[in-house]
Amino acid sequence: MGAGGASTTVANGGIKLVGHKNFVRYNPQSDRFAIKRFHSFEFWCADATNTYKRFSYGLGMPLVAKSDQSTNNQLFASYVLRSNDLVFTFTAPYSRKCASVSEGVPLRHYNIDHAYEFINSHGLAVRAVGLLVDDAKTAYEVSVAHGAKGVLPPVELRDEASGTSQVISEVIVYGDVVFRYVSGSFEGPFMAGYTPVTDSPVASIGLQRVDHAVGNTHDLIKAVEYITGFCGFHEFSEFVAEDVGTVDSGLNSMVLANNEETILMPVNEPTFGTPRKSQIQTYLEQNEGPGLQHLALLSNDIFTTLREMRARSELGGFEFMPRANAKYYKDMYARIGDSLTPQQYREVEELGILVDKDDQGVLLQIFTKPLGDRPTVFIEIIQRVGCMREVKEPATGAVVGTEQAAGCGGFGKGNFGALFKSIEDYERTLNV
Repeated sequence: MGAGGASTTVANGGIKLVGHKNFVRYNPQSDRFAIKRFHSFEFWCADATNTYKRFSYGLGMPLVAKSDQSTNNQLFASYVLRSNDLVFTFTAPYSRKCASVSEGVPLRHYNIDHAYEFINSHGLAVRAVGLLVDDAKTAYEVSVAHGAKGVLPPVELRDEASGTSQVISEVIVYGDVVFRYVSGSFEGPFMAGYTPVTDSPVASIGLQRVDHAVGNTHDLIKAVEYITGFCGFHEFSEFVAEDVGTVDSGLNSMVLANNEETILMPVNEPTFGTPRKSQIQTYLEQNEGPGLQHLALLSNDIFTTLREMRARSELGGFEFMPRANAKYYKDMYARIGDSLTPQQYREVEELGILVDKDDQGVLLQIFTKPLGDRPTVFIEIIQRVGCMREVKEPATGAVVGTEQAAGCGGFGKGNFGALFKSIEDYERTLNV
């Protein structure tokens, strides 16, 4: 059930933490059904119009589809942003006194009372982690048969214009967050029933896709056993408090992955007994329970992407966490060596980027401040350098290209101390 063989399992078949040093990566090809990659991420919010416009501008994500009163949806407003394979949706309910289910509602299962409860509990937060699968009906049935809590049995969505369709289904992952399984022949920008938009004034600034999606829970082992139990994900990496903690706070974390390792999902829990409350515990309190803490967005040129984002920070975009101190950058070459050029080192320090390295490659990363009023969900911008491998045609063995290995450069273990200190310093200004 774990990726580390005997090192991460105990005699009764359960899972235990062994720490980064003792972890042995192993891919048992254990998915219970075919899971391809992330499909999309849906945020639930109180005001979809203003929220999507901020994300569109701040992240360089054009509007590609919508469903609202202008398309005869009287139940909710929903706007879809896309940059390459990165898809975000922002959905907000209309007034309960006026809401109605009409022909213009693409997702008939949407429960307006549940939406209000979700927003009241969590504020701006991710509701659905979309996973592209071979068969959403099978994915749901297998998941529920292996212990998942089902919340949406398979539903078919038809696109009359193209004659194609989709099937979606949903199960709980942690807290109020669901896996939304998506399959079918529909090839539109998001889901069947949404109206395409082709005249967005926003252009992409280089964001490619979600590299990994991080969740916070109260009990790490319980959450990991639940998730791996119903979908078969394996453990890809792990960290314990001694690996990543600071004097004031820390976490335990396991990274889960599908067979193809195109989906990476770290799961965190707080640690206790430190002089100051763990920032993971702060999240759990402010989010009123488990949820998705942050999304790591991959860029192939983090310097260009970040320059654009920083230029928009004070004009409606996103602000970044306080930069690491001068000693961090002074000591960086001793850790990273000549994996970066002198020019890249200068840009890294100028832009406040954190850099880490593992035995395969290099990770460049930076974190935004929380996306809303609460110190909960935030965004990480990353670039991975190195770890290229050949891609071969299964039938013939012929090389057809190259790809970057999953998790190249790790997940910033060497930066967690600097990151936590930055978050703690920021939270002190909030008195949380």
